[in-house]
Amino acid sequence: MSEHTPNRSAPSTMHGVVLTGHGGLEKLEYQTDLPIPIPAANEVLIKVGASAVNNTDINTRIGWYSKKVTGDTDSGAADGFSEVNDNDAGWAGTPLNFPRIQGADCCGEIIAVGPDVDPNRIGERVLVRSMQQFPDDTGFNCITFGSERDGGFSQYTTTRADEAFTVNSTLTDAELASFPCAYSTAENMVDRANVQAGDTVLITGASGGVGSAAVQLVKRRHANVIAVCGEDKRAQMQALGADRVINRGDSLLDTVGNDAVDVVIDLVAGPQWPELQDILRRGGRYAVAGAIAGPMVELDVRTLYLKDLSFLGCTYQPRHVFENLIGYIERGEIQPLVSGEYPLREIATAQQEFMAKRFIGKLVLIPG
Repeated sequence: MSEHTPNRSAPSTMHGVVLTGHGGLEKLEYQTDLPIPIPAANEVLIKVGASAVNNTDINTRIGWYSKKVTGDTDSGAADGFSEVNDNDAGWAGTPLNFPRIQGADCCGEIIAVGPDVDPNRIGERVLVRSMQQFPDDTGFNCITFGSERDGGFSQYTTTRADEAFTVNSTLTDAELASFPCAYSTAENMVDRANVQAGDTVLITGASGGVGSAAVQLVKRRHANVIAVCGEDKRAQMQALGADRVINRGDSLLDTVGNDAVDVVIDLVAGPQWPELQDILRRGGRYAVAGAIAGPMVELDVRTLYLKDLSFLGCTYQPRHVFENLIGYIERGEIQPLVSGEYPLREIATAQQEFMAKRFIGKLVLIPG
């Protein structure tokens, strides 16, 4: 087998989902004649075993990252937003190139390598890092797998060799595919907020993919979890390890109290956001990586500085975050939460179920 071409057993074309522009579910096209990508120098070709649905995939499709959009994600998740400015609708504030194969999650097997990659890597089972650094860049510049380059919503994909992490695990491809995007986002927030044993940590959106990952990762550090979620998910949150569960929409000041928590892990923002800074203790840390209830919030700057709070926006992820994640998986310190599996061709149905939020954890896509 040449290092420049796919495995001889692979066909010349593949099935995959192509995003043709910003908008509704109709912008997702399942195609059966896409060319299989050829790995360039320092890249590997991966046969995708499974991918998964994430907020970032939907946010990118609907153009929610555009500054023109001020509403919550649900209001445009099915049909998109009419006010999107294509020039800033990618998460990085720059235009997205279409067509694009999305899919921030990917578990699969390396079946070919490009020039300058050890051919002994062929056959490795790998997880692809979702938030990838530019080579030799020590700043906050990065790209998202499935956004600035094609991702895992296809039968085959390529990535830089150093962004394909070998994983040794008895978990299925579907289970492993539930980890990369959600768990690395959560681990990055927990790491940036320096969660310590004994801390009290409030997690908003705790039943979602990132939120449920954060519950496990905070408990792994022997801290206390207050989970905010729908009332119907209370028992599942407690089974996952939450020390206390608060119903979504209940007043945090009435249920938790002023100056009561060390860390807030926020994925929701929205109208209830002002309470988050009030419940933080002096010197508390607030980490955010999502705003599904709406990005526009009211901030009393006096609370921020008079309580010596630290606010942490969390997108860029240093390499050790994903290395930590691989270690946790291999040692069995965290568990996958797969609530459903769908054939890739049924991605629209999977995204509709994702948006309905009737489940805990992740929905996984299996390429056909």
